[in-house]
Amino acid sequence: MAEMTFRQTLHDTLRDEMLRDKDVFLLGEEIGIFEGSYKITAGLLKEFGSKRVLDTPIAENGFVGMAVGAAMLGLRPVVEIMTINFILLAIDEIVNHAAKIHYMFGGQTAVPMVIRTPGGGGQQLSATHSQNLEVWFAHVPGLKVVAPSTPEDARGLLRTSIRDNNPVLFLENLALYNTKGNVPEGDYTVPFGKARIAKEGHDLTVISYSRMASIAVEVATRMEQESGLSIEVVDLRSLRPLDTETIVKSVQKTNRAVIFEEDWRTYGVGAEIAATLQEEAFDYLDAPIKRVASIEVPLPYSKPLELAALTGAKQLIEAINELAPRRKRR
Repeated sequence: MAEMTFRQTLHDTLRDEMLRDKDVFLLGEEIGIFEGSYKITAGLLKEFGSKRVLDTPIAENGFVGMAVGAAMLGLRPVVEIMTINFILLAIDEIVNHAAKIHYMFGGQTAVPMVIRTPGGGGQQLSATHSQNLEVWFAHVPGLKVVAPSTPEDARGLLRTSIRDNNPVLFLENLALYNTKGNVPEGDYTVPFGKARIAKEGHDLTVISYSRMASIAVEVATRMEQESGLSIEVVDLRSLRPLDTETIVKSVQKTNRAVIFEEDWRTYGVGAEIAATLQEEAFDYLDAPIKRVASIEVPLPYSKPLELAALTGAKQLIEAINELAPRRKRR
């Protein structure tokens, strides 16, 4: 294994897949000459040329629609949308076309395309550039939605996404790009719909994904060292398909659940998980399910107000302390 940043892992995986399959090509705003807003595509234009690394106009509906057509004809486009906030301009192409063509054409054509896009707050980018809109797309049959939290999973899931014959929304969090982790060598993949037990435990389960899963592991490790509370952390990795089996089994073991997401609480991913646990693990619960999410306001630009609105380690610790078995509380 080699230690790599999340950013470098994405870059190297894209390069590997382009070398492996000549049908893989990249398109998006400023990904070529400028090498991408986050430098994920640095050097790829020079190596592969302008037919496989396409700089597009600022017109998400246009270039996402182009990618749908290219995928229908057998290519494997990987679209970079500068932030998930801009994906709204292409929601018709994604929801009404990419997600439905295989079904509506009776399986006669596939749409093997990937849409990479970062989201999340904490960067002082204000209300229209700091959102978590993943639940909008996880709601749609025909789409696959993944959200890795580590460089290792970023590599494995991106490979799986590019090789899949269905449209995949690949979610990245801006605050994860510089984080580091060990990344396996070789042709390593991660299957869709398989959550990861990021930390074993037996007193309480925290269920999370993307950047919040990383924070959950840090909080769980620290609380175990300080108070002896044994917290299990489930990193979803895949939002659609969702690995309900791993979630339910973990809660059946610990009898308590905290759902931790950066998204708004109402109608979110956490609401879906809470409903699943109520249906499939109700008899195992020794306490109500707790949901920890961000305050439901447009995210402020002011740094103190932004931090006040976003959820994080402090809110998770408070929820765990409220829910923990009494013998473990302090």
